[in-house]
Formats: sequence, C-alpha cells, structure tokens
Amino acid sequence: MRAVVLHEFGSAENLRYETVPDPVPGPGEVRVSVRAAGVHQIETAMRAGLEIGPPLPRLPAIFGGEVAGVVESTGPDVDEAWIGAEVVTSHGSPGGYAELAVAAVDSLHRIPAGLGHEAAVTMVVTGSTTIGLLDIARLTSDDVVLVTSAAGGIGRLVVQFARRLGATVIGAAGGPAKTAAVRELGADVAVDYDLADWAGTVRDALGGRGVTVVVDGVEGDKGRAAFGLLAEGGRYVTIGAASREEFRPEEAELKERGVRFTDALALLLEGQDRSADEARALAEAADGKLVPAFQTFPLSQAAAAHAALESRATTGKVVLVPDARG
Repeated sequence: MRAVVLHEFGSAENLRYETVPDPVPGPGEVRVSVRAAGVHQIETAMRAGLEIGPPLPRLPAIFGGEVAGVVESTGPDVDEAWIGAEVVTSHGSPGGYAELAVAAVDSLHRIPAGLGHEAAVTMVVTGSTTIGLLDIARLTSDDVVLVTSAAGGIGRLVVQFARRLGATVIGAAGGPAKTAAVRELGADVAVDYDLADWAGTVRDALGGRGVTVVVDGVEGDKGRAAFGLLAEGGRYVTIGAASREEFRPEEAELKERGVRFTDALALLLEGQDRSADEARALAEAADGKLVPAFQTFPLSQAAAAHAALESRATTGKVVLVPDARG
C-alpha cells in the first residue's frame, strides 16, 4: 500500500509518501480501506519531535489514529459480516496516513446514514472532544462566550452549539477570511485576533457587558488577552495550545477576580473510555445539530497539510483523502 511515513523527526517535509507492506489484521481486528484520515494538531508537534503530549512514536512511524472507510477484510474470530461496513474509529493502526489501516472491532462505529467519510472522521475525535469540552464548560443561554480559534474544527462546533443554546457568542479567528467564516456561523461578534487591538474591539462590541466564559484553543498571548476580557466570576476553559505557547493564569489573579480555570484537555486525556462521546458526536452530526467543517488534502500531500495546519492557514478539521487513481 501507499502511506505517509516519518523516518526522522523534524519539518513537515520529513513526511514521505512511499510504498510499505499492507497491515495484517490480528485477532479481534478488521482491515479498513481508508477513505478519510484525520490530522491532529498534536501530530504536527510529535512529528517535529516535541515532547508536549503523548510519548513520541518509535520511528519509522505512520501517524493518524482517526480513520474512516470501508471494512475490506477481517482477522481471526471476527464476524465476516463486518466486510463492506462503512466505519469510523479513533484507534486506527499503524496509522490512518495510509491506504489501509487495522483497528480493533470493538473500537469501530458504523457511520450513520447520510454522513460522509470526511464528516465522520472529523466528528470521531474533534467532535467527541467538543462534546466532552461542552460537558465541562456547562454553557447556558445567559453566558457571553468568547471562543478563540473559532474557525478551527473544535471552535466552529462550539460556536454552533452556543448559538443554538441562545448564548451571546464572540468568535475570534486569524485573518479576514476566517473572521468572515465565523460570522457566517452566526457569531454575534466576529473579530480578527491577528489585529493589535482585537480585545478593545470586543469590549466596544459588548457595550459594557463582560465575557462570562472563554473557550480557548490557542493560549499564548491570545489566550492571555482573552483571559483579560473575562468578567469577575467568569470561567476560562482551555482545550489546547495551538500557538505552542502555554498560558496559565496566576493563582493570585484567579482568586482576586474570582475566575475559575479549567484545563479541559487534561481532563479529557485522563484515559476514560471516550466511545460514548464518539457515538454522541456522530449522532449530533447525522441529525444536523452540529455541522462539521473540514479541509481535505490528498494523502500524498500530507506534508503540505501539516505545514498549513502549523501556519494556521486551514479552516475546520484537516483531513487526508486517497489520491485519485489514474
């Protein structure tokens, strides 16, 4: 099969599109013909050799646990009725950056009718993470919610949910195109946080109202500015540091302002079974309650996908799809 392989930690160009042996499903596993593979922000850091999340893989490595496709063969003791099933999993192996991947049958979700492979692979991790995040954030219709990285995979879903709930939503994103995309989602205020005084723009737009909840996926200087917009007694919920610059408020400042800080990503990574959240996310998308956004790249262009994600040039979830065959 063709796959994208990392032989050496470093830049995106180190991802090579090459031929490797087909994976063989073992007991309790199926082999999936990959139609869509999710690309995660943490994978760009791991590819670079940064130890800021999960342990670095042993090289050579094929990234991508998020896999959607069609079951094309089964391992020992697996019902052959699975063959031909449209499935999605968050535990593809050796990785979804490939034409074929194997997965444990008990990790599979059947893709709901009407949901495409790209949407399904977006929802299985990005969507389930959003579901878990929203359970933690406990948004209400009375909240004024500031969402950073609002044009990203998680951010867009949070904006949709908060708007449906009836909350006031401020979506912050980088650049005019992303800001316009956030506005189209229905955010009450859409602001370009690449501009120097974006926080002042938010204050002016709110006309004296304070932000009650920040849902931040960027951290760094932008996270600090978002935190500064919180009213007394507000909640700051972080879901990752796309900037690769951590922001943690000082305990004294939190106490003084009565602000509650929650590292939602840490809570979600504590190892609990996420299959229920995955199923909920897929159902929400199938019902049209949450509409996933994704940007596709051919599998052979995985390096370009990583580079675009790192430079924050993408909108929605980044998804790899098989190259067109000539």
